[in-house]
Amino acid sequence: MRKTIVSGMRPTGVLHLGNYFGALENWVRLQGEYNCYDFVADWHALTTGYEDTSDYKKNITEILADWISCGLDPKKSVFFLQSEIKEHAELHLLFSMITPLSWLERNPTYKDQLSQMKEKNITTHGFLGYPCLQAADILIYKAGFVPVGEDQVPHVELTREIARRFNFLYGNVFPEPKSLLTKAKVLPGLDGRKMSKSYQNTIGFADTPEEVRQKIMSMVTDPARIKKTDPGHPEVCSVFAFHKIFNEAEVPEIETQCKGGCIGCVQCKKNLAEKVSAFHNPIYEKRSELIKHPDDIRDIIQEGNCKAREVARNTLEEVRSAMKINWME
Repeated sequence: MRKTIVSGMRPTGVLHLGNYFGALENWVRLQGEYNCYDFVADWHALTTGYEDTSDYKKNITEILADWISCGLDPKKSVFFLQSEIKEHAELHLLFSMITPLSWLERNPTYKDQLSQMKEKNITTHGFLGYPCLQAADILIYKAGFVPVGEDQVPHVELTREIARRFNFLYGNVFPEPKSLLTKAKVLPGLDGRKMSKSYQNTIGFADTPEEVRQKIMSMVTDPARIKKTDPGHPEVCSVFAFHKIFNEAEVPEIETQCKGGCIGCVQCKKNLAEKVSAFHNPIYEKRSELIKHPDDIRDIIQEGNCKAREVARNTLEEVRSAMKINWME
């Protein structure tokens, strides 16, 4: 039997190339090997973005259009909206009753974001307790694996600890999901920093072909290279980092020419723009067509909601029985 995996993504705006190579590329591959539950984590988005929800509905539609355009198939995976499966909230509540406060406080993401997001008031119960909701998201489908990068392994380990504690207290209900470490390609932003919407240095799937070309032509290159004939240092150049992903066959030649001062940055960017456009344009075109039919997107997520809800309800019945709080029995 196929194992189940659960993956979630917050609807915080239009997805970009960094999201694709950091996560979506693996999601597309995994949907042929596992029973995949892919959800829009709109409740999780509220943990840090509760003050402004004006783009909430729009972002949900956008992210689903991006998923499908990038190759995620609702016939192979179950797409659902977290907030539409109320059983997540109930299991989150039950987990919060048994999870020691010290487990939540030692969460590395909690500490990091408190220090990095000082402009936001995130000293809230929801933000501190989100690992319990995350555990509910995963365990309610009895996932065997969670696809993550190495930096997210502690999150899965906390979910395993919550499952272990529940099973110890009430009986063996939940499997302990394992981290499915995935190799993600790291794509820098246009300015050399991490590609992030907060830095406004992304190439989004909603960007037009002309916008993509303009963004690539504006990319930061080797700051030490003034003239075309100056020897380059491709290892510090964002354009070269893009070539390694979109133009792998020409990388050795480009590296040699750059180091030898035989190719200028403008020419190198034009070459890259062609390769990125060949990848980006089909996704952009499919996405543009999907956005014109929001009812079709709504139908897809509603169908997925029904499938996810059925599984979640069955799990909650097991949980209530194990905890002996199913009053109607």
